[in-house]
Amino acid sequence: MNIALIGVSGRVGSRLLAELLRRGHQVTGIARDTSMVARQPQLLLKHGDANQPAQLVPLLAGHDAVLSALKFATTDAASLIAAVKQAGVGRLLVVGGAATLEVAPGQILLDDPGFPAAYRPEAEGGRRFLDALRGEHTLDWTFLSPSAELVPGERTGKFRLGSDQLLTDANGKSWISMEDYAIALVDELEAPKHSRQRFTVGY
Repeated sequence: MNIALIGVSGRVGSRLLAELLRRGHQVTGIARDTSMVARQPQLLLKHGDANQPAQLVPLLAGHDAVLSALKFATTDAASLIAAVKQAGVGRLLVVGGAATLEVAPGQILLDDPGFPAAYRPEAEGGRRFLDALRGEHTLDWTFLSPSAELVPGERTGKFRLGSDQLLTDANGKSWISMEDYAIALVDELEAPKHSRQRFTVGY
């Protein structure tokens, strides 16, 4: 497929790029600064600001799907969604956050009194982004929430998928490597099972 990857220079974006190229996809990598991204076959790098729709729309046009690996605290969901639609791209897959996952019936991680203040702006942005997607009825979107800890690690291909509940391992730890997260999101890209849904991945 021909994929536009916004946020290609980030930590998760770089793992998504590696996974997409590993599987033979053609990728247009978009970021405000692409100077640190190595040139590779099947990769076209483009300068673009996701908060500037007029600049972004022509970069997205002609792709089969858009993957967004942007920071929520500095991204306007409505503008990005509008840009994808204006570009005529039918699918948007979003690197989500864990804060909107349930830790108990009706209680999400973000609303826990002990939720770290330092992470709150990004987490609140993730909630707004997910709410914006849930109000979108023409675009085919998917929002993949990682577990509580999304860390650099190994590409094992061994993980579990869930829906709206935070996943934990046998020791009570909630985590997933960025490499395995990338596998789960590209799996969804290639074989969609969560159209207009949020789902999660963890060990």
